[in-house]
This record gives sequence, C-alpha cells and structure tokens, in this order.
Amino acid sequence: MFERCEELVVEHDLLEQRLADPALHTDQAEARRVGKRHAMLRPTVDMYRRWLTLGDDLGAALELAHDDAAFAAEAEQLAAEREQVAGELSALLVPRDPLDDSDVILEIKAGEGGDESALFAGDLARMYQRYAEARAWRVEVLDTVESDLGGIKDLALAIKARGVVEPGSAPYARLKFEGGVHRVQRVPVTESQGRIHTSAAGVLVFPETEDVEVEIDPNDLRIDVFRSSGPGGQSVNTTDSAVRITHLPTGIVVSCQNQKSQLQNKDQAMRILRARMVAAAEEQAAEEASAMRKSQVRTVDRSERIRTYNFPENRIADHRTGYKAYNLDAVLEGDLDPVIQSCVDSDTAARLAGDPG
Repeated sequence: MFERCEELVVEHDLLEQRLADPALHTDQAEARRVGKRHAMLRPTVDMYRRWLTLGDDLGAALELAHDDAAFAAEAEQLAAEREQVAGELSALLVPRDPLDDSDVILEIKAGEGGDESALFAGDLARMYQRYAEARAWRVEVLDTVESDLGGIKDLALAIKARGVVEPGSAPYARLKFEGGVHRVQRVPVTESQGRIHTSAAGVLVFPETEDVEVEIDPNDLRIDVFRSSGPGGQSVNTTDSAVRITHLPTGIVVSCQNQKSQLQNKDQAMRILRARMVAAAEEQAAEEASAMRKSQVRTVDRSERIRTYNFPENRIADHRTGYKAYNLDAVLEGDLDPVIQSCVDSDTAARLAGDPG
C-alpha cells in the first residue's frame, strides 16, 4: 500500500538538497521550478511519514496490549487515526491538474441584459479583486471596456500568487472553476417599476504559466490597430493605439486598448493570446485523455450556466455542486472560498472515484 510514496520521498529529499545548494539560485527560473515541485510534494511526503509513524506506534501498542489491557484502547485509537490519515493520503495521491500551480488570466464579459449585465460584470470584477486581495495575490488590469453607466463590458485581469504557494492554493487551482455563465436576479437600477430582472455575464479563466510551451508563429498573426473607445485619459480616443490580434489557425481574437502605446497594448494582447492557447491545448489533451475528460471539461466549458446570484433573497447557488448559501453580500465582498471549495471537493471526489466521463 502506498508504494509510490517511497519514490516521492526520494524525489522530495533530493529536491531539498538542491534547494540548499547556493549554485541552484544563480538560475532563478530553475530555482522556481524546483521550489514549486518541492512544495507540491511536501504535503504528500509529510502525510506518508505520519502514516508510517502511526503504523509503528500501532504495532507497539498491539504488542504491549498482550501484557497490559490499557494499551488495547490506545491501539484502537491509533488504528482509527491511521485509517483517517490513509484516506487523506489517498486524496493527495489523486492525479492533479498539471496547471494547478499556475497564475491566471481572468476575463469577464457582459452578456444578455444590456446595461444591467455590464453592472453585474463590474460586481463580479470587484468580487474577484477582493478575493485575490484576501489571499495576498497580485492583480493587474490588462484591459477594460466600460459601459456608459459605469459597468464593465469587457475586462481582462492577470492574477498572480506571491512566491511559492502550497498545492491547491495557486490562483488557477482555485479560480479555474469560475469559468462559465454567471446569472444574476435583481431589480436593475434602470427599472422604475421595481421588477426583478435576470441577466448574465460570462467568466473565462486561462492559466498563465511559463511551464507549458505554446508555439506562436508571427506569420499566423494578423495585427490590426484602431482608435480606443470609451472613457479614458490623455491619448485615449486621439491615437490609433488600440491593438487587435487574430490568431489565424485557431480564430482566437484578442483586443487591448488600455495602454497609451501600441507596443504596450500588443504586449498585453500577446499575454492573453498565449494564455488562451495554453487553455485550448489543455482542453484538446483532456478530450484525448478519456479517463480525465469529465473533470477537465467541467473546468473549461465556457457556455455552462454555473451559478445564480439572487439579490432579493441574498442567495448564491452553484448549479454544479448544489451549494447554496444566503450570504450573497459577503460573497460579493470577496468571501468566495466556501463556494469554490464546494467545486474543489466535487472535483476531488470525481477523481477519487475514477469517473471516466
């Protein structure tokens, strides 16, 4: 049982030795890679060593119980604890999404509902920014297009962790479940009769990682420049600084207009394009790997209506997991972890069950 853990222990200890070697830190990229892998293995190795220690303690207690009945109760307690640890270790050994340690590019797009949808998209943007702040992540606005009433028609955020994080705690590991259609039910500010309306906004989540190589041939790109639109400061609306990049083989189109220069907007657009292409490559790989297809599609399907935000009842409901709570106001202030955790737990349960999809 848990034979594979011995290999992980050896790898973990070798990585620990490498991290203690000053020569490694002359190559920052390699040091980050080694640090990430070490952090990923540590919880599994620690749990395995605890399981082994409990096994030794249990054996000793059972041996002593022949001479002293008091040790029989201790042996029973140790056996129960070891069984619990075995369950936790089994969960840690479930194959993880290789992109879980990545940062993310998160896009929010207003959908059906006009101005109300754009206002709701703005609410979602603030929710994710506050959630990121609570987790001490860095947030960078790559591009935004505002609506006339102060909402958001289109927004792209880069969300990055600070330093090496524990497995399952990186931005992509937490936020990948946010991709899909978010529905809102409330009385719009533009509604004079007090009637409840339903509108929606779309969220797309892409991993931003240096660990996955995607090849972008410059000859496959069509780059157009145009004049920025919407509210803005100096240079906006006066120069052709906005950039639209079309990746011809896939049809992926990315536009950026927030920065003052074409070069800056092009750099931001290329970051978003690369993240989208990494996600597309992973989606294709997931479809080919039938054993993992169901859990992967759950995280990348952009058309699925995943959640409803009901303002009159102060209720939030996730349609994939059945999660429901009446603290919508707190969730919009960034208290999003319980909702996300319901998705993480559901995904882990499916992986443990080995659901082939």
